[in-house]
Amino acid sequence: MRIAIISDTHLPKAGRALPAACLARLREADLIVHAGDFMRREVLAELRGYGEVVAVHGNVDEPALRDELPAQRILELPGGGDGEEQVRIAITHNGGPADGRLARAQQRFPEAHALIFGHSHMPLHETDALTGFQLFNPGSPTERRRAPHHTMGMATVAGGAVSFELIELDL
Repeated sequence: MRIAIISDTHLPKAGRALPAACLARLREADLIVHAGDFMRREVLAELRGYGEVVAVHGNVDEPALRDELPAQRILELPGGGDGEEQVRIAITHNGGPADGRLARAQQRFPEAHALIFGHSHMPLHETDALTGFQLFNPGSPTERRRAPHHTMGMATVAGGAVSFELIELDL
């Protein structure tokens, strides 16, 4: 299974749109994950036109989105292995302060293999060497702020595990 991952799209704002390279990956994915800060409900509706969307709300989302989407969720996916183990991915908007984030995330979501989050607009992929638990922030495809590039993520679920890839969109 291939998952396209975005966050912090902040649309519509200043005439911005999702980059063509991002749209192509959204259309090709088996599932789209958005980690919050759409801003407007219409953005979620647009994403649903590209495929199945699993999402959480962010801190700048309008009230209608906050009512429709949870603040956090656990996505359970077939692991793609012989035994079809479940791969569990937690999703929330704000992963909290960087210091100690990996340990806090594992305590907050002990049943998960990974946590996808946004909020900072800074892409991140970090793995706990002992447990294999992963943190993944796709950055933002539309508002990079301090990040060097506009980014998104792709994940592959296979063999009972999830692997993440950061995609730079403005090369």
